[in-house]
Amino acid sequence: MSNRHITILGAGESGVGAALLAQHLGYEVRVSDAGHIKPAYQKRLEEAGIPYESGEHTLAWLLERSRTKGRHWVVKSPGIPQEVPVLQAFRAQHIPVIGEIEFAYRFVGPCKIAAITGTNGKTTTTTLTHHLMRTAGLNVYMAGNVGNSFAELVWQHLCAGNQERSRIFVLEVSSFQLEDIERFRPQIAALLNITPDHLDRYGYSVERYAAAKFRIGENQKTRDYFLYNAADAITLDYMARYPRQGRAKVVAMHPNHLLDGCIRVDRHVLDLSSSRLLGPHNAMNALFASRMALLVKAAPEKVQEGLHTYTPPAHRLEVVAQVEGVTWINDSKATNVEAAYEALRSAKAPIVWIAGGTDKGNDYAPLVPLVRDKVRACVFLGADNSKLLQTFRSLGKPIEEARSAEQAVAAAARLSQPGDTVLLSPACASFDLFKNYEDRGNQFREAVLKLIPKTA
Repeated sequence: MSNRHITILGAGESGVGAALLAQHLGYEVRVSDAGHIKPAYQKRLEEAGIPYESGEHTLAWLLERSRTKGRHWVVKSPGIPQEVPVLQAFRAQHIPVIGEIEFAYRFVGPCKIAAITGTNGKTTTTTLTHHLMRTAGLNVYMAGNVGNSFAELVWQHLCAGNQERSRIFVLEVSSFQLEDIERFRPQIAALLNITPDHLDRYGYSVERYAAAKFRIGENQKTRDYFLYNAADAITLDYMARYPRQGRAKVVAMHPNHLLDGCIRVDRHVLDLSSSRLLGPHNAMNALFASRMALLVKAAPEKVQEGLHTYTPPAHRLEVVAQVEGVTWINDSKATNVEAAYEALRSAKAPIVWIAGGTDKGNDYAPLVPLVRDKVRACVFLGADNSKLLQTFRSLGKPIEEARSAEQAVAAAARLSQPGDTVLLSPACASFDLFKNYEDRGNQFREAVLKLIPKTA
């Protein structure tokens, strides 16, 4: 039996990936999840012969190995807050606690890492960066908050004996993941933006949330690169109060690098006119992605090709269909006010706007001018729409309420006219009526596609 022990807390994508990696490395592994482990993850643990518990953290079982000789680590999943009793119990025993991203980093071997964080745009920028590098023929892989966990990808590479120095890992990392790093060092770090979100995790302190985001660059060296949004107010304020000294090369990404249908990256001008990326915020995402690709020596002409061939992820300004002159757009991932603002700014007017869901303490006031100027009518899709009604009723726009995606689509169809855009951009979480934002977007898409006339 191994005298090296790892306890994995959380058995979702990151926890199961960490468990498989730990087992491959020769650790004795136990997995514990206070919630219900999905059957697919239970099956993977059982097939690997990894013991687990579901529905509780049994401290006696988890801590019994702390009394045996040998090394004992805890690898926690990012969704677990720092204050939960099980973590306090481990720390009281002086057992190190790290996150899955940190654990995977320690065993990844020679490679380059491009890591991307931010409140909005992480997945689009991550998938776009990966696509640009792959189009350029680079040895690139994608993980983190999108696709496989980093730990699972490292496990796959170790199993395959893949330790090629040319490997590039493009990682989407959240503030939750960055809380638990110690040595994690990306050669390229990108901080897209910071807007208030997940503040319940940070004592309702924007500064604490920003500090978690900025950890992405804390271990970088002078030959590394830190890219930031030079137009993002919270980012700039944090950088002014906590100057970065003697570490990575700091690269400002400026909105004045966004030209008419193009972006300027160093001396290169790249055309976005044929791209599927909609709106100024996606042009900024493309600016970040293109700069990262060029920093790892992707050929500019291949970056241009990648911008042309990229397909954005679902639920992010996804054009679902055009039906009888009306364009239907699924932006279900817009779960906060700032994301909805960018979607409304990007969409072609007149707009029939579908919004609503679980309010996260939102202030909808920044949306009022856009709704006044660009929106023909509103459909509020939520269990409780009172706050939206209170904010927007005074604008005099037609408003209907809905309790399902099908009802919302039917209402939008009634309210729209040829030439309009129907935009699902909720500005709210989805958990009142849907499993998650993906479920909301999928139900919206299915309802829209039913509007397409059947042909013989």
